Amino acid sequence: MSNPVYGKKAAESRIEGKKPALFWVLISGIILFLAWTPFQTALFNGQMLEFEKPIFWAAILACLLIFLWIAHSYKSIQLKDQRDWLAVGVLLLPLTYILSLINAASHVLAMNMVIINCIYAIMFIIGLYVLRDNLGNRIIQSTIMAVAYLIVGFGLLHWFGQGKTAGAIAKWFSNTVLNGIYTHAVMTDSNGLRLTSVFQYANTYAAFLMAFLFAAVFFVTTSRKWYGQAFHSFMLVPIIVSLLLTLSRGGLVMLPVVFVLLLLFLNPAKQLLWILYCGIAGAASLIISKPVTELGLSLNEAFSSSGAFKGWGILLGASAIVGILGWIIQNFIAPKLEQLGNWSSKKTSNLWIPIGSVIIGGLLIFLFIGTGLKNILPQNISVRLENINFNQHSVLERFTFYKDAMKVLADYPIIGAGGGAWASLYEQYQNNPYTSRQAHNFFLQYLIEVGIVGFVIFMSFILYTFYKYIRGYIKSSEEERNSHFLYLIIVLSILIHSILDFNLSYVFMGILVFLGLGGMAAVMDNKPVKKWSLKDSTARGVYSALVGLCAILVMITSIRYVQAADSGMEARRVVQVSTSFEEIKAPLDKDLSIRPSHPDSVLLTASLYQTVYKQNQDENFYNASVALLNKALKDEPYNKSMLKSLIESYEMKQEPERAYEVLINNAHKFKWDITWSEQIINKGYDLGTKALGTGDTATKVKYFKQATEAFAEVQTGIQHLATLPEGQLQGRPFENTPDMILHAGKMYFMMNQPEQSENALKKGIQDDLSPTSAQEIVRWYLAALQKQGQNDEVLLEKLKQVDPNAEQNVKQLSDIQF
Repeated sequence: MSNPVYGKKAAESRIEGKKPALFWVLISGIILFLAWTPFQTALFNGQMLEFEKPIFWAAILACLLIFLWIAHSYKSIQLKDQRDWLAVGVLLLPLTYILSLINAASHVLAMNMVIINCIYAIMFIIGLYVLRDNLGNRIIQSTIMAVAYLIVGFGLLHWFGQGKTAGAIAKWFSNTVLNGIYTHAVMTDSNGLRLTSVFQYANTYAAFLMAFLFAAVFFVTTSRKWYGQAFHSFMLVPIIVSLLLTLSRGGLVMLPVVFVLLLLFLNPAKQLLWILYCGIAGAASLIISKPVTELGLSLNEAFSSSGAFKGWGILLGASAIVGILGWIIQNFIAPKLEQLGNWSSKKTSNLWIPIGSVIIGGLLIFLFIGTGLKNILPQNISVRLENINFNQHSVLERFTFYKDAMKVLADYPIIGAGGGAWASLYEQYQNNPYTSRQAHNFFLQYLIEVGIVGFVIFMSFILYTFYKYIRGYIKSSEEERNSHFLYLIIVLSILIHSILDFNLSYVFMGILVFLGLGGMAAVMDNKPVKKWSLKDSTARGVYSALVGLCAILVMITSIRYVQAADSGMEARRVVQVSTSFEEIKAPLDKDLSIRPSHPDSVLLTASLYQTVYKQNQDENFYNASVALLNKALKDEPYNKSMLKSLIESYEMKQEPERAYEVLINNAHKFKWDITWSEQIINKGYDLGTKALGTGDTATKVKYFKQATEAFAEVQTGIQHLATLPEGQLQGRPFENTPDMILHAGKMYFMMNQPEQSENALKKGIQDDLSPTSAQEIVRWYLAALQKQGQNDEVLLEKLKQVDPNAEQNVKQLSDIQF
């Protein structure tokens, strides 16, 4: 590989010599950081108060790490070559998120993403420099693998019903342990139990497992010690079994894709070894998958120590066999495969086996899905495999998300709509009433957050790093290739899987990706940049000052945000046990003094004001509630809960006109929320009839027109939902209600539009006319017919059976002139 640092032989010799104390402090900090972060729900950016505090703590710790790095590496900081300038380029990523604050759909979520991207930039810079050092690189790689294996073991403890044991260990350093158990390490959905380990989301855990399955295979083939070969081989079965227990179709679909891509980097001998290890471990995992699955399902219902012991016995026994086989293969078969020198040296030789593996993989998929071979699998896994097709609902829904994301981009093309844009905006742009605060595609979600400018910068950064790493990889020796190949495995696996899911909404996964990118850049093909070269003293002074100042700002902001999150959570706790206004309001005031539009605390404070106003009718509390909500909505204009609270405030003060104005002005944001449309229709009817009673015809027409337009949009939406592909789920309920139909029909009638009234009311006619609402719909329907000179004798007779005065009542309605 190209010389990593030009003209610095002395510096390189120092790197390999005795390490200063600061080196060990920095390395220790990185180790603790990588060990702590996954057990905080993998730092999930869930856009909710309970997920925020660990992310801000991670930002504080990352800033401390960058201060240590500056102190340790100050003398080696230079801006002379392409690799050095990547450390500058990565700073553009958080900068694009800062730029997107201009259009931010949610200021709170956008600021969170600025901080998260600062964490990523820090991890890249540290990786870029620390992972050049051989010892530092070995320690960090060992740490990453150890943490990965701990996560696998942690998940399997929960699968075998031993959540209390795992929770007792994790509670000392994890905020996700509640009542002695790590929350949702095994999740339940429509498919049954799914293993999630630290992630609380099975698909992201599958992406993680895929990355470290290939990482384990890589270390089996490169470890020189027998115990390394045996141990990494041993871990293949727990990883594959865990992958199967996630029931993740995306993981199973993307696994062969990533596998083939990684094979292209290997010589034919290594390719055969990778296929052999995956084949052996895969076969062993499939053999034991049925008993392990069944035991796990029963143990999560009712724990028994004998059942857990049996489960562990089966799993560890199969793992031990594969571990022994791995050691045997590496010592007796691998050397013979490496002797295939003539074959390996031929051009395109490394393409033959990947192409063959694709063919074999396709055959295996056919056998497991289309033949009786699937019967060796547990039922829940075989059902998931059978459902892998493009007409399956999760695939169709993802395509819908992607189309809707492009609609968002069309309105925010240049700098995007800020961090959290999808969660804030998707209801306005969605094709049907699904609920998904994640776009299920990292790249599209990134695109709508930072726009075309930010996305081009991000993709240029990623692709340039890959390009330069691959160029360096081609030129390097076998030993140099192996030194940093783990980082390519991690980055490629997670990013490829992120095409289908929101893996990088877990900040821990993002940390792995950017640390991995730093590791790849550390050994990339490197050339001097004479045009932008700076004197060493100038470079280290300017760069360290810039990074240090940014880190100080991020650290101060994160500390303040931790205080805000603490106060928000404290207010939640206090409101459960106290009715004291002052006691509840004190932590809320502290939170809002730091983050004035923090949704949770804004809503709780507004609710507090509204409660006090209801009790004593002091208008100061009403005014405070309305002022707080209106101020917060300037930063959070798409926050439905805040808008609902504002509507409630107006209605509480008996100002329905102002409440209705909020409903109408924000209707376009929630067009698939049937309750929002229902409120517009019902309240529009109330306000219109009130205006009619006072003789204000113009106001009546205004409200009736707005309400009937909303009703017409609901009908258009219902018709559209009927055109969805057969396999696609509709999402939330979206249908007419009796009140909507009745009020719409009456409004059309009162606007002298009997035909429209008839069409609306017809939708609500039922066979059972015993409910008074059903009778009223039919009464107005028959009146609308009579207005047009028509009648329905059969329906009238049916109405007479429950309402003897029906004919007279219908005639009275039809005779009314509006």
